[in-house]
Amino acid sequence: MIWIVDGNNVYGSRPDGWWNDRSKAATRLAQRVAEWCRTHDDDVILVFDAPVADETLEIAGGNLRIVESSRRGRDAADHEIVAIAAGLDPDGLAVVTSDRGLRDRLDDGASVLGTGRFRDLIGY
Repeated sequence: MIWIVDGNNVYGSRPDGWWNDRSKAATRLAQRVAEWCRTHDDDVILVFDAPVADETLEIAGGNLRIVESSRRGRDAADHEIVAIAAGLDPDGLAVVTSDRGLRDRLDDGASVLGTGRFRDLIGY
């Protein structure tokens, strides 16, 4: 299984103060996903809106890839996620988001998991 994760959507799905420091929120999520990856064989592509702190990007490794969107602004990560997903076989692909607009832009066949279920899955 390959997971493409809308990082901003995941950390922003609960009102835990993430808006006070988006960089720390992204780092916390990346650390938790990295811990999950160490005990699972699935590949995870964690995508964030630019800019992403070096501290967060350095967490990548093994079966975790962290991607900073190539664009800036609203929905920048969404564009990146759609582009990444388009290059992959939808069988065995899951996109994690609760963003209806992003879900509507994905090719048929890709499964979508909501952020709450993903947070439960990784214990975040």
